[in-house]
Amino acid sequence: MENKTSYKEALNNRIFEITMHAAAQLNVDSYVIGGFVRDFLLQRDFKKDIDIVAVGSGIDLAQKVSASLPHKPKVQVFKTYGTAMLRFDDIDIEFVGARKESYNKDSRNPLVETGTLEDDQNRRDFTINALALSLSENNFGELVDPFNGIEDLKNKIIRTPLNPDITYSDDPLRMMRAIRFATQLGFTIEEESLKAIERNKERIKIITGERIVDELNKILATPVPSVGFKLLHQTGLLHIILPELTDLQGVEEVEGQTHKDNFFHTLEVVDNISENTEDVWLRWAALLHDIGKAPTKKFSKKVGWTFHGHEFVGGKMVKKLFERLHMPLNHKMKFVSKMVMLSSRPIVLAQDIVTDSAVRRLVFDAGEDVESLMTLCEADITTKNPNKFKKYHNNFKIVRQKIVEVEERDHVRNFQPPITGEEIMEIFNIKPGREIGILKEAIKEAILEGEIHNDYQAAYDFMMERAKKMGLTIGNLQ
Repeated sequence: MENKTSYKEALNNRIFEITMHAAAQLNVDSYVIGGFVRDFLLQRDFKKDIDIVAVGSGIDLAQKVSASLPHKPKVQVFKTYGTAMLRFDDIDIEFVGARKESYNKDSRNPLVETGTLEDDQNRRDFTINALALSLSENNFGELVDPFNGIEDLKNKIIRTPLNPDITYSDDPLRMMRAIRFATQLGFTIEEESLKAIERNKERIKIITGERIVDELNKILATPVPSVGFKLLHQTGLLHIILPELTDLQGVEEVEGQTHKDNFFHTLEVVDNISENTEDVWLRWAALLHDIGKAPTKKFSKKVGWTFHGHEFVGGKMVKKLFERLHMPLNHKMKFVSKMVMLSSRPIVLAQDIVTDSAVRRLVFDAGEDVESLMTLCEADITTKNPNKFKKYHNNFKIVRQKIVEVEERDHVRNFQPPITGEEIMEIFNIKPGREIGILKEAIKEAILEGEIHNDYQAAYDFMMERAKKMGLTIGNLQ
């Protein structure tokens, strides 16, 4: 049943009045629909985009609106989809003709034909996204709500307008969107709809990695991402999308010795880090920081469960995971991989006596990302023992202070040995060879160990002593 309540206050942007007049001149009805209406009713800040549906040609309406605007913004036309877009006051406005859709089982791209407003609302993913406000002169601002989406908003429910099995099978990305909206809005997915996601989970395989990652990024960007990942896990989607994570689930016991459930530990770490950073790639690092534990898990009668080298293995797994999901293989992937590989280093420091040498090596290896690494490692403290929790955090404060002191004194962050390979070749009159690498590595190690200061003269004197032992003299190779 339609709700005829007026929400004119939502339409105080002049673009809506201009659209109303443009639609009247074309003799078509038009409506603002979807996220803008939903977020207005939820009193959320709306994103800078608005969807307008015309019962007629959306392209014609977009061009008419553009002609009525002061600067006549360029209209981008997508004829294949019958849509057009223009930008006004930093807002992207998309115009589409009302349509009905049908699908084949191998694609989420629908076969489209002209339809009514009712047809258009029927094709929407969720009742809360099917809400429309009229932009017609005779009933401007009236809400059209055929699926009682208002009640679902009030009750915080995610529900499909039609049969959820059909909705999710037609476009399997909607399963990810249901979970993402539940996570973003703090809503509950209606029970039958949730069961339908589990029934249709295999359909997610026809969705591209890019689309899936876009939804994962939005889940990761929420204040409590674990809500979404638990739903992905519950419905079986996560095992298909990120098996590296679900492989961490479960606790094994051998001879009375167990290990923690690394899957649920990981979700705690992601929630922890989300309190301290909005960097989605650092959140990815938190999500993947333990993925190397599944392939490295072993039981030893002497020490119990071990995960030797899991950081190195996990760092290598990051690249393969990014490739599989068509994620960026640039500096973002390298950052996540680096964070995973180094994820245990500060923890070891926080548990032992903090030496200058260990801190220098940490700062050298982490470089400009040392602060991100420390944030990740502090988020990794999930112990429920209050004494251990306090002790670890206090130790991390000591590590942080040591980093500041060592960096101010030794300047090892991203440092290069003060003497270059070219200088070594010139000083000893030698050609490129292993001796150069040996000397450069020796200088670097001496600086990191604190044997010499990080300056040219100290490095030169050290190099001359080491070269002498190697049989090298100035100008000659002995």
